[in-house]
Amino acid sequence: MGLFKYLSQNWKEQEIPVELKKQRLMAWRRENVTTRIDHPTRLDRARALGYRAKQGIFMVRQRVGRRTHKRPDVSGGRRSRNAGSKINLRKTYKLIAEERANKSYKNCEVLNSYYLMEDGKNYWFEVIMVDRAHPSVLADKRTSWIGSHQGRVYRGVTSAGRKMRGLRHKGRGVEKARPSRRANLRRL
Repeated sequence: MGLFKYLSQNWKEQEIPVELKKQRLMAWRRENVTTRIDHPTRLDRARALGYRAKQGIFMVRQRVGRRTHKRPDVSGGRRSRNAGSKINLRKTYKLIAEERANKSYKNCEVLNSYYLMEDGKNYWFEVIMVDRAHPSVLADKRTSWIGSHQGRVYRGVTSAGRKMRGLRHKGRGVEKARPSRRANLRRL
């Protein structure tokens, strides 16, 4: 087995010592919500999702609160009894993490992201960001395409976005997912 195979196997089997996990969580709680980091915590996962240690590509650790999604509070007026304060969003926490990371780095695009850790209050994800105008990114065949794909996260084109839109499957059972759920409803 190669190095990355061992790394991923260790992560899957949760061979991270409990003390190390506690130390990391305590340190991450004190950090900002969006923190740029020098290198990925899970190198095997990051490389599988397109990370390369080169200029123009960097990592962001994003914290997302594990709370219910709430409607904005509206003052005054009567409400329908169905208009509760909680909403059931289709968005996953991973997609929310990608969107918030992209908000902090507006000149970059989200390539992908992966789950890192969680505690009782928060989830942590690491997001792979690409500077779409960087010369080394544009010169490389593997990353040059991202220069013409602006706002991938907000259009639901990243892996988490495609999952939310139901585009992981084709054929029987998901006939109404393409081209989008809304477009399928409007066909009639």
